[in-house]
Amino acid sequence: MKKLIILMLLVCAAGFVRGQILTPVHWSYAAKRLNDKEAVIFIKATMDKGWHVYSQTLQKGGPVKTTITFEPSKKFQLNGKTEEPAPVTKFEKVFNMEISYFADEVIFQQKIKLKTNGPVTVKGNIHYMTCNDEKCLPPDDAAFTVRVN
Repeated sequence: MKKLIILMLLVCAAGFVRGQILTPVHWSYAAKRLNDKEAVIFIKATMDKGWHVYSQTLQKGGPVKTTITFEPSKKFQLNGKTEEPAPVTKFEKVFNMEISYFADEVIFQQKIKLKTNGPVTVKGNIHYMTCNDEKCLPPDDAAFTVRVN
C-alpha cells in the first residue's frame, strides 16, 4: 500500500513539474517559391503577452541573440543573410548597452537559390533566448523543416 501511495505521489509531482515548464515562444514556418530559381523561407515567432526574443544582431556582452542555421543541401543554397524587420531597441541597464528585441511576433526571412525544379526540403535550427520584464528563460533551440513546392 505504501508503494502505491508513493507511486501516486510521484506521478502527481511529475505532472506538476511538467505543467510548470514555460514555452512563451511559438514557432511556425512557411515557404514561397518566387520563380523557378528562387524561394523565400519564412520563420515566424509568436510570443505570449509580455515576452520577447532578441535580434540576430546583438553585440557580445548582452543576452543571447537569435541565431538561425540551415542544414547544407545539394538542392539549394542560401541567398544572402537571414533578414529581420526593424526591432525595438532600448538601453538596458542590466547589460549596460543598447538591446534590440521583438515582442508579440516577428517573421525572419531567408532567400534561397534553388538548384532543382522539384520540391525541396529545407531544415535548420533556431537558437534563441526569451525574456519578460521579470525573468529570462535559459536559451533554447527549435528545429524546423519546411517544404518548398
